[in-house]
Amino acid sequence: MLNFLKSKKETGPFEFLIVGLGNPGKKYEFTRHNAGFMCLDVLSDNLGVKINKVKFKSAYCECKINSHRCILMEPQTYMNSSGEAVREAVDFYKIPPENVIIIFDDISLDVGKMRIRRKGSAGGHNGIKSIIAHLGTSDFPRIKLGVGAKPHPDYSLMDWVLSSFSKDDLKKLRSAVDDACNALELMLDDKYETAMSDYNS
Repeated sequence: MLNFLKSKKETGPFEFLIVGLGNPGKKYEFTRHNAGFMCLDVLSDNLGVKINKVKFKSAYCECKINSHRCILMEPQTYMNSSGEAVREAVDFYKIPPENVIIIFDDISLDVGKMRIRRKGSAGGHNGIKSIIAHLGTSDFPRIKLGVGAKPHPDYSLMDWVLSSFSKDDLKKLRSAVDDACNALELMLDDKYETAMSDYNS
């Protein structure tokens, strides 16, 4: 379904910055907080590109989805400082906040669920808090990937989001990630209502 570009001859400004949030390093690879990274890894595989360039305190690559030139980016700053990387890329490419799409984990959604929002608060998510602080606005679209609530109210939130998915939960997450990749196409074409109607759960 996704159209991809590998040609180096493509010119013109980049329209969209697509950011998956997570923490760098093998020990965080399959943790709940890295759902955004996981989504971008699947997206890049679908597009036939590799997120292997280094700039903006991030791993990133260039691609084309439908007719849109995009940057895929995975900040390497650790979650709580994600805004530093996003701001650098936004400033460099002159991309407006409404064209910065953030993909991240959400503990208020069950694993396998996905939700699109055009804007909103941080909802307690430190990565989103950092991005809002550095961009000076919360008016940017986002795709939330459900990672499940804490198993008990007294359970440490940090321990929960840094815990690994079970095999069953990884399968459920993959389903949500596939939906996110499809919904992203619609979002880039400014078909938000259709994307939310078809994929919000």
